[in-house]
Amino acid sequence: GYGFACTAGVDRAAKLGADVVAFLDGDHSFLPAELPRLLAPILWDQADLVLGSRWLGHIAPGAMPPQQRFGNWLASRLMSALYSIPLTDLGPYRAIRLSLLLSLDMREMTYGYPTEMMVKAARRGARLVETPVSFHPRRSGRSKVSGTLRGTMLAARYILGVTFRYAFGPVP
Repeated sequence: GYGFACTAGVDRAAKLGADVVAFLDGDHSFLPAELPRLLAPILWDQADLVLGSRWLGHIAPGAMPPQQRFGNWLASRLMSALYSIPLTDLGPYRAIRLSLLLSLDMREMTYGYPTEMMVKAARRGARLVETPVSFHPRRSGRSKVSGTLRGTMLAARYILGVTFRYAFGPVP
């Protein structure tokens, strides 16, 4: 699953001695050339987690189907309200201090992995900021999340489940 792939990359980055790790989808929907924009606030000690916002940046025509737009809007508003963090997007293009990520004890090995990262970091008082990124139609393959109604509903279940699971109670 998605979380397992992320965890494998994080483990490799830790073994290589990285201080910061970045995540982006491998379908060419995000531009690797924009990575310095995500790294800068961390490297300048202005943030611990930087989220790439497609809404603050540019969404190319055909890149985000209506159900994905609505789901993203709803989940980001819920997360903003529950965690008192201003969010415009829950996109997967992000960078985080490795030390923070390792301390979060990530458990969600599904599409809820990015959400778990954000909500646990927010509950810990980490400095979260958004930066504009571009979003383009994928060059190949079909999205498992937004490509089908079933995929969209399954991803929504994971994302909303994680959002509510960590909203109340002790800080994870």
